[in-house]
Amino acid sequence: MSKKSIEVINLGKEYRIGERIQYNTLRESITNTVKNTYKKLVSDLRSKTINPKDVSTNMDLLKRKSDHSNGNHSDPNYIWSLRNVSFDVEQGEIVGIIGRNGAGKSTILKIISGITEPTEGRVNIYGRIGSLLEVGTGFHPELTGRENILLNGAILGMKRQEIDRKFDEIVDFSGVEKFIDTPVKFYSSGMRVRLGFSVAAHLEPDILLLDEVLAVGDATFQKKCLGKLDNVATSEGRTVLFVSHDLTAIRSLCQKAILLENGRIADEGPTEEVLDNYHKSIESVNEIPIEERKDIIMSYDRSVIATSIKIENASSSDPIRPTSQLSIKIGYRSREPISNLIVHITIRDFKSGQPVTFLDSDNSGGIPKILPPEGTITCVTNKSYITPGRCALDIRFIIGTLSVYYLQNAGFFEVEEETVYGTGTISRRYGMFLLEHKWSFEEN
Repeated sequence: MSKKSIEVINLGKEYRIGERIQYNTLRESITNTVKNTYKKLVSDLRSKTINPKDVSTNMDLLKRKSDHSNGNHSDPNYIWSLRNVSFDVEQGEIVGIIGRNGAGKSTILKIISGITEPTEGRVNIYGRIGSLLEVGTGFHPELTGRENILLNGAILGMKRQEIDRKFDEIVDFSGVEKFIDTPVKFYSSGMRVRLGFSVAAHLEPDILLLDEVLAVGDATFQKKCLGKLDNVATSEGRTVLFVSHDLTAIRSLCQKAILLENGRIADEGPTEEVLDNYHKSIESVNEIPIEERKDIIMSYDRSVIATSIKIENASSSDPIRPTSQLSIKIGYRSREPISNLIVHITIRDFKSGQPVTFLDSDNSGGIPKILPPEGTITCVTNKSYITPGRCALDIRFIIGTLSVYYLQNAGFFEVEEETVYGTGTISRRYGMFLLEHKWSFEEN
């Protein structure tokens, strides 16, 4: 009979919008606990009688706290990132967690890894956890690569002899041999990911948590990592929980997938079935007017929003083909004139989720430095040579260094097959390529 590695039971996580959570050091936590215990003891000794009114007030306060924890409040400043999430992961399984941005994927991994506490529910873990939730997780920037490997092993509870036995294998896999005695703060993001993944995969945790980290590495290293993950689960019997927008990787690695929508499990089961349902859910958002979409991801308030999007052949009324120029028109609205707005557009292959090309208005000169509160921004590309198939498009607005609006799957378009120079039709290719483009603006 198979053993469970992870049990997630009625998990919920509530956040207050704009709230900053203060994380204390161990010393501060111990000191605060002692102080609070002492204050309570003194208070109890001084209280010879209990006022019934105080009891009523305290019960009312407890009820209000309970109402918040059970979601029985209508305060718009509170949101549930996760709600009523339950699932099991068996030992040796590779389980993929998918869903649009903001669905709660990363929150689940943070709760399982112990970084974040749940508002309700619980997680049972059977084994030692290794996690790589973002670039450089668990690395001290002032320590060298060598010292960070030793530190990570110690955190996992490994003995020095065990770490030494794996050390050469870790360094060889990461490909950072020349810089192993250099402080990690001087590593590029790609180097940190390579070393971080290598440490997480080789220091023998029973459960490995990965959150979209492989997207930073190059294609060769990604392929190497996917092979290692497969070996970790099938040959070594360890469990992997894998969050990714790379649906090709999810399809090839995972026997089981979990689809999250708005913090709840929308589907769970065999990977192919869940991916089919995910594609259907993505297509359904195309029927909702863009300014009414609820799955907008922002790091700021609704100071700027997209109100419309139109994608068409820029040079003719014909359908979009590989040799067509693309015209992408984005309507926007803001509360007041906007200074130095930057627009990022990512075009992705719809089926795999992999990026195809990236369009950026920064330093383009086509968009005025100060924009009126309402208008249309247009990006026109050169011949795109995007090969046949369906594409999805993501939009991000940035002011200064702050991302103020982000919408995934903001629009979709089809690239029809085309015969080029008598050589036959072009098949779908993968990987990012550069596409020259120009920007313009029109006031509404």
